Amino acid sequence: MTAKTGRDVQGAVGMTRQDRLLKALLRVIGTAGLLAIPFVMVPHSWMDAIHRELGMGSLPDAPVVGYLARSASSFYAILGGLLWTVSFDLPRHRLVLGYIGVAVILFGLAMLAVDFAQGMPIWWSLAEGPANVAFGAAFLWLSWRMDESDRSPISNADDQ
Repeated sequence: MTAKTGRDVQGAVGMTRQDRLLKALLRVIGTAGLLAIPFVMVPHSWMDAIHRELGMGSLPDAPVVGYLARSASSFYAILGGLLWTVSFDLPRHRLVLGYIGVAVILFGLAMLAVDFAQGMPIWWSLAEGPANVAFGAAFLWLSWRMDESDRSPISNADDQ
């Protein structure tokens, strides 16, 4: 338990309802990101089958397509791991949570524009962009609702 916040490192003691919601949201979204790990390595035929099942025709077999799909999957997995990591000590990672919130909001807006510009199916465009904006806003709002004693993102060793 930390003397400054009255919480243990796992966050179980003295957590507010908003803290528990933020922790759960980080872990749910983080888990979704980690589910991208297999797609870093699956055969092109699997990605092509999923692409066809989504009604988007055959997936081009160009090297850049595989590179971009696998790079995006790697990025989502890294972000998923980061979300899990910061969920273990919310007050300590408050500044990072604020950054993640803003970044995810901007990512959602960018993806909405990209989806429409690239002619993605309407169901995809309306799910991806707005969902990311909502999650980013929730991360941002919940991280700033932490107790006033948790406002400092880094505890100052000189204060103790």
